[in-house]
Amino acid sequence: MLWLKAFHVIFVVTWFAGLFYLPRLFIYHAEATDAVSLERFQVMERRLFMIMTLGATLAAIFGISMLVAAPVLLQLGWIHAKLTLVILLIGYHLWCQRLMVALRDGTNRHSSRWLRIFNEVPALLLIAIVILAVVKPF
Repeated sequence: MLWLKAFHVIFVVTWFAGLFYLPRLFIYHAEATDAVSLERFQVMERRLFMIMTLGATLAAIFGISMLVAAPVLLQLGWIHAKLTLVILLIGYHLWCQRLMVALRDGTNRHSSRWLRIFNEVPALLLIAIVILAVVKPF
């Protein structure tokens, strides 16, 4: 179980690194005006999205493996709250993909100010998820 937890944490860190940086790239991309920069941001965003998707997938696999190894966890209230937040995080991940495509296609309708606010969402989810997983308040 400890090996599963260790790999789960490693891939969660990988996933969050991408979730923290990709929206920052969106801000720079939205503010860019020259063709070279726009193309560079498209490449960076696509590559980072692939890496963070791999991290998310492996984090989910190891997380599910822990639940299979210890199904008693599903009887605890905090795990349900954590899983709900993880579902929101997956939604945020997919929203990032939509924004990446919109920026690539030139159809982005969000300002860099909106993107700066959007950039803060994973930090709030991370705080809540870590508190639930470590403190186990209920």
